[in-house]
Amino acid sequence: MAVAAHSDLADALREVRARTLALVAPLDAAQLARVQHPLMSPLDWDLGHIAAYEDLWIVHRHGGGELLRPDLAHLYDAFETPRAVRGEILFLRGQDVFDYIAAVRERALEVLDHTGPGDGTLFELVTRHEAQHNETMRQTLFLAGLPGGRPAAAPSGVRGAVAADGWIDVPGGSFELGASADGFAFDNERPRHHVDVPGFRIRRRPVTNASWMHFCEGGGYERREWWSDEGWAWKEEYDITHPEGWTADGLPREHAEQPVMHVSWFEADAFARSRGARLPTEAEWEKASTSTQEPLAQAGEVWEWTASHFGGYPGFVAHPYREYSEVFFGERYRVLRGCSWATEARVRTPTFRNWDLPQRRQIFAGVRLAKDVT
Repeated sequence: MAVAAHSDLADALREVRARTLALVAPLDAAQLARVQHPLMSPLDWDLGHIAAYEDLWIVHRHGGGELLRPDLAHLYDAFETPRAVRGEILFLRGQDVFDYIAAVRERALEVLDHTGPGDGTLFELVTRHEAQHNETMRQTLFLAGLPGGRPAAAPSGVRGAVAADGWIDVPGGSFELGASADGFAFDNERPRHHVDVPGFRIRRRPVTNASWMHFCEGGGYERREWWSDEGWAWKEEYDITHPEGWTADGLPREHAEQPVMHVSWFEADAFARSRGARLPTEAEWEKASTSTQEPLAQAGEVWEWTASHFGGYPGFVAHPYREYSEVFFGERYRVLRGCSWATEARVRTPTFRNWDLPQRRQIFAGVRLAKDVT
């Protein structure tokens, strides 16, 4: 990638850190240290992990320095220390973790001053890693009912006139899928390659809370024919009757015309079937978002589930480490595209690929429908 200016890289690190600290500022020490939800890490662990990642990639790998706290490397390795055990281990808490992230940041800026940015890739990687963890931490705040877990106000699409609905016709043909060789991109976004996509139709905007209410009222969680076998078994086991975060009465907390959020892939798939539609493939989603003359409405308010399993593109090469994405390839994970209200601007690109298990609902995820051309 082209080398970013020294000052730009330093400013990016400072800006994302300011957002991280603002996110946790309303919380007390106990709220930061406890496991707020079984699916998520303690927020103090997230903070320590952000710092350990920065120390590893900028100070140690790029600058050649020793780790500030080698004894913490295992503790803050996301694969060595899975979420299920993070609440039980002796991670840094309270002022100790804030001192640690501040000390690592000072070291990282010293490396930038004395060693230089190189090609800038590792500085960009670290900045985006922290930005992505900010969204993960917001998921924790959402599940815990704490400040920062919900949009502060109605998204732009419902502040004024409701975004136009209906279908967009996308003609078939070949297009280039993935990120170009220029600039920063994650390994799973490359290499860019030609994909032939038959013509299809896609909704102008994501499914709204109002539409989902009609789905619920019409027996959406009771009509077996709309659910896959795996989805039905999951729904029955956990008694799922409405999206995560709706009220105890099964009503949305957000505006009726706001895109529905916190639905699993299983729910998204069932909703699409109920409408005689389907989920778009990720190739269709990217083609529609980058190649059509008519833009997708309300894009960027919720992540959007696709029909695609998560895998590498032809010629994929893991970089800078296999555990970023390659270990998740296969049939278990589904791809989400776009971004959400909680996604920071630096991560908002049309080629970015998010992924999760089909039962997960903590993500700020919604649904956009597609259809074959008949």
